[in-house]
Amino acid sequence: MNVLIWHVHGSWLTAFVQGPHTCLVPVLPGRGPDGLGRARTWDWPASVREVAPGELRGHDIDVMVLQRPHELGLAEEWSGRRPGRDVPAVYVEHNSPHGTPEGTRHPLADRDDIPIVHVTHFNRLMWDNGRAPTAVIEHGVIDPGALWTGAEPRAAVVVNEPLRRGRTTGTDLLERFAGTAALDVFGMGTEGLAAHLGLPRDRCRTRDLPQAELHRAMARCRLYLHPVRWTSLGLSLLEAMFLGMPVVALATTEVVEAVPPGAGVVSNRLDVLEEAVRGFLKDEEHARRTGERARAAARARYGVNRFLDDWEHLMRDEVTR
Repeated sequence: MNVLIWHVHGSWLTAFVQGPHTCLVPVLPGRGPDGLGRARTWDWPASVREVAPGELRGHDIDVMVLQRPHELGLAEEWSGRRPGRDVPAVYVEHNSPHGTPEGTRHPLADRDDIPIVHVTHFNRLMWDNGRAPTAVIEHGVIDPGALWTGAEPRAAVVVNEPLRRGRTTGTDLLERFAGTAALDVFGMGTEGLAAHLGLPRDRCRTRDLPQAELHRAMARCRLYLHPVRWTSLGLSLLEAMFLGMPVVALATTEVVEAVPPGAGVVSNRLDVLEEAVRGFLKDEEHARRTGERARAAARARYGVNRFLDDWEHLMRDEVTR
């Protein structure tokens, strides 16, 4: 099939494009948010083709995979076809609702011709989906391998724009955790984080690395710390588990589903989490065994083949409906 899909979330799309279909990815001069084109930091197959908006009217499109509300308008304007009416379409909801669960109505809640595909069961539960059909297709992760060494007695944290996102991503908690373990914080927009938190730079090192380098740098840390209060299930958490890292995480959103007992410590009690961090720093063998269980759990539930099979069934159902 020919699938129209925008480059919005690079890690998620990297798994999606491993499937058997041709992905038509819009590209604009300057490669802004509505036209990023092919990824430059991920390895995508040749079946991912960049298309300029003016070229879309001449392309066969079997299904549209939308990820942001305004893409409905862009898809119609650029292709000349209405999503869900002239061409089958699905809408991927990557995020937890920003407002309260009882008051957040999904932008597609009044339509019944475009299914909303949530990436976690928690998200589907919290959004008011109205009369829109819904499904859940959990994340798929390309296995980076069991790279964990735990050689450095530090905690890895992965978060983009921690200064802007603040309490949402638990940035305010990092100062407290830095008193228990030195932190390596990876991600975009992390510059100046140590100064913002009032921490010495050796207690809070920050780096923005390409994915291949990121995985190896994470895996040198003894454990993965996930202090996120309210976002969708972070792919970085699952990637850490695939690497074989023990996990210490807040018991929020979908984390309690993703990290089973024995694969790490999940709690909303900060003293419990701090004690878990100290335990992994002190006992490297304990960290190794826990990380092995985390890796086994992640491979069993979040493998890329299961993800691609789920998407294959859903898209074919929509095309033939």
